[in-house]
Amino acid sequence: MGEHTKMFRSGVAWFLLAGAFILSGCGASDTPESTSGRPPNIVLIMTDDQGWAQAGFRGDDVIQTPSLDRLASQSVNLTRFYVSPVCAPTRASLMTGRYNYRSGVVDTYIGRAMMHGDEVTVAEMLSQAGYKTGIFGKWHLGDNYSMRAGDQGFQESLVHRGGGIGQPADPPGTSYFDPILQLNGEQKPYAGYCTDIFFNSAMMFIEQNRDRPFFVYIPTNAPHSPYDVPESYIEPYRAQGLNDKDARIYGMIANIDENTGKLLELLEKRGLAENTIVIFMTDNGPTTRRYTAGLREQKASVYEGGIRVPFLIRWPARLTPRSDDRIAAHIDVLPTLIEAAGATLPGDRKIDGISLLPRLLDAASPVPERTLYIQSHRGNVPQLYRNFAAVTQKFKLVQPKSFGQPMPDNPAFELYDLEADSGEEHDLAARQSETVDRLKKGYERWFENVSSTRGYDPPRIPVGTEHENPVTLTRQDWRVVGPDGYGDDNLGSWEVDVAAAGNYEVRLRFPKQQAAGRVVFALGKDRGEAEFDIGTESITFGPFAFPPGPATLEARLIRSGETVGVKYVDVAKLD
Repeated sequence: MGEHTKMFRSGVAWFLLAGAFILSGCGASDTPESTSGRPPNIVLIMTDDQGWAQAGFRGDDVIQTPSLDRLASQSVNLTRFYVSPVCAPTRASLMTGRYNYRSGVVDTYIGRAMMHGDEVTVAEMLSQAGYKTGIFGKWHLGDNYSMRAGDQGFQESLVHRGGGIGQPADPPGTSYFDPILQLNGEQKPYAGYCTDIFFNSAMMFIEQNRDRPFFVYIPTNAPHSPYDVPESYIEPYRAQGLNDKDARIYGMIANIDENTGKLLELLEKRGLAENTIVIFMTDNGPTTRRYTAGLREQKASVYEGGIRVPFLIRWPARLTPRSDDRIAAHIDVLPTLIEAAGATLPGDRKIDGISLLPRLLDAASPVPERTLYIQSHRGNVPQLYRNFAAVTQKFKLVQPKSFGQPMPDNPAFELYDLEADSGEEHDLAARQSETVDRLKKGYERWFENVSSTRGYDPPRIPVGTEHENPVTLTRQDWRVVGPDGYGDDNLGSWEVDVAAAGNYEVRLRFPKQQAAGRVVFALGKDRGEAEFDIGTESITFGPFAFPPGPATLEARLIRSGETVGVKYVDVAKLD
């Protein structure tokens, strides 16, 4: 991390400085950059839980998104763009150009959203091609070495931990307002609203690196729950009669739109817009069905409403605005950007996506017939047929049960003609059995292939390395014993790898206790036990002489006849 540019400014002073950078773009335009000898800059914006239809350019007559509407008018608009039904799998595919099952990411939490560190990301490929790379927002592919954004090619990383601000991976006391974030692996407090902070930091990064190609990734955690946003963004939608949840979601999207407008204005003022690829997309379907433009279902579903999202790509130097209805997906973004940048794909692994650049440059360019495969559900290991879709240009085979519940004994397969029935109202499976069989067999071959890449054991979290010491383990990445979850009703343990023999200290952290009890800890053969009193918030064990190698770490609070997991475990190598 020593080579990374440090951008952190604490408190209000930082926030005012960010505003000063933005305002500095409001004067006379800089001389536009030459597009002849320099690869394009890239800005990739991906919002969280914003549906295909939740924007003005999709026909929603309530939401106000003037910046996104303007961007849509200047972009190639891919109207049939597919992602996973939940967020971490989409992010793994977006970063690697590979189906998420190849990377170890199968779900969003409890050890199922950690991407193996040997995956090669678009940020790593672009870094090797001379780009400055930065992420500002939600990573959600691992909080520990070697899975962090900074380990995966991002030279600048300002992110929250886990799957969302305020979730169990994040430090106590954080929120959408004045969040505690991770800047290049170091925890820092910030002042302001999270989306504003992420966009302002991205714009500062652009200012600092505008003399060389840059890749800026802004994966916002909005409009994901808990739907917090300044009241000024909510009230206009409450006044139009929306319920509280929808008013908050629309307010969060309005804030994203405002920040997007500021970023696009900065690119214009700095003369960067012409040769900058700007992409806007979302990670999965919405969490509300107030307006869906006729698409069925929402987030977590493999019906269209859960996996079809907006995808806008603007590159004024090369692309002519238009709509394109050819199917494309998250796996295609990496090969497209790598070709546009003149960078090189790795030759030692399967890239599932294809470059969309020929089609983007020429609407008449032929596109190969293909089938996209989408699947995600709760569980440590994917199950054949459960909550999957096989999508072609015309047909879609889908088994829509069950994301969070066990799969039925006899799941039914449904077939839809998406060219004629985008709302998935008319099941053709009984009438077109040959098409069902063909797509089903293709899905079965795909499932076997992606499952054989590395299997589904989660990456072990290294402790005792020079890259991260101490290591903080959270409920986000534990493997549960019993029902899924990371609440106090769940129990879990962590699969770790002790990188080097030595003396270690282990601190267990938990909310202030309202009753006395005892805490127990174990890592391999090493064990500890201690009593605690009312008001206790942490207990430290050690030093232990841990041997190197894989191990399971457990930590429990036992009080008033119940056993619960601790919130955080800090493992520090002392020598």
